[in-house]
Amino acid sequence: MQPDVQAPPRETFAPTRRYDLDWLRIIAIVILLFYHTGMIYVSWGWHIKSSAHSAPIEEVMRWLHRWRMPLLFFISGAGTFFALQRRSYGAYAGERFRRLFVPLVFGMFVIVPPQIYIEWLFRQRFSGSYTDFYPEVFRFQPYEDGGTGGAFSWHHLWFIAYLFLYSVVSIPVFRWLKTERGQRFTNWVGRLIARPGGALWGVVPLLLNDLALGGFFPDETHALIDDWAYFMKNLLLFWGGFLLISRRAFWQTIANDRHIFGVATLVCTVILYTVRAYVGEQTLEESALLRTLFSFNSLGLTWFSVLATVAYGYRYLNTNHPVLPHLTEAVYPFYILHQTIIVLIGYWALQTTLGVYDGFLVISFASLLMSVGLYWFLIRPFRITRLLFGLK
Repeated sequence: MQPDVQAPPRETFAPTRRYDLDWLRIIAIVILLFYHTGMIYVSWGWHIKSSAHSAPIEEVMRWLHRWRMPLLFFISGAGTFFALQRRSYGAYAGERFRRLFVPLVFGMFVIVPPQIYIEWLFRQRFSGSYTDFYPEVFRFQPYEDGGTGGAFSWHHLWFIAYLFLYSVVSIPVFRWLKTERGQRFTNWVGRLIARPGGALWGVVPLLLNDLALGGFFPDETHALIDDWAYFMKNLLLFWGGFLLISRRAFWQTIANDRHIFGVATLVCTVILYTVRAYVGEQTLEESALLRTLFSFNSLGLTWFSVLATVAYGYRYLNTNHPVLPHLTEAVYPFYILHQTIIVLIGYWALQTTLGVYDGFLVISFASLLMSVGLYWFLIRPFRITRLLFGLK
């Protein structure tokens, strides 16, 4: 019998930590703090707003919006692969419950309500004390954009809610990938990405999702029930991270194509800003074709920039450092805390004479220091706070 050259043998994978993914997660979440501070000073709606806006900050944030959360979902999918090398699916589900669902519930009742209270003060919807406000949370009326609606929300913790759901609903997918059919599919992916720039084709599922659901759910709401296009987009990125990390041979293949991914990212970036400069948002809104093509370019920018980041990260950041385990642990409670602290400090800063850029710097670095301080002195040392913030 002739050997089957179309179905290479299943790779035996020894669990190995990818330090570059830890570094990239840390970098992305720290950037997220500056991004959320920037929301105070751009024209988009947010919980508290400055009357003065910065066009340069807004343009930078347009690019970051297409990169930051997709990267985190991709890295989360990759991390899930490593997690499942060390535990059963049942143990994995239990760990996800402890590390995601418990902090989510805690956050919705303790971390998020101060944000809503400050927003109600800012919009002059409420004038009493926090003690007077807090019972509003237990009316369980959903929050709505602009501070309307009730006081029950997950706000920035939507990421944790979505990640928990992705982890649970993906278990059958991860099981299937271990079957013979799943391995044949993974082999096919390997042959595809082995071609120069082959991983660029990973954008196709994102485009198909946009065609299927984008017209029905055009806006990112983070509210799950009316956010299915965005929900599925990030689920695909989560699966992509799991799949592309599942074979050691894929790692170097992706890294070798890093320049191709970088050029593709640059091309999509140029298109993004050229269209904004010479076509304009009004023309895009009036033309369904142009709007669809612009959306496709944005999805290309998302996928290509994630690939480029992971590829360059593996090439230059895959090294351990004594401080890395401490940063890796701290970054999760840092994420949970950071937006509430930004809103609290930002509310004070908007009542001072600080301008756009000095206000941005003061709020950003003060929030950074306070988030680190709360983790170090209040969360890290105590078993109960470690549990509530999802730490081991």
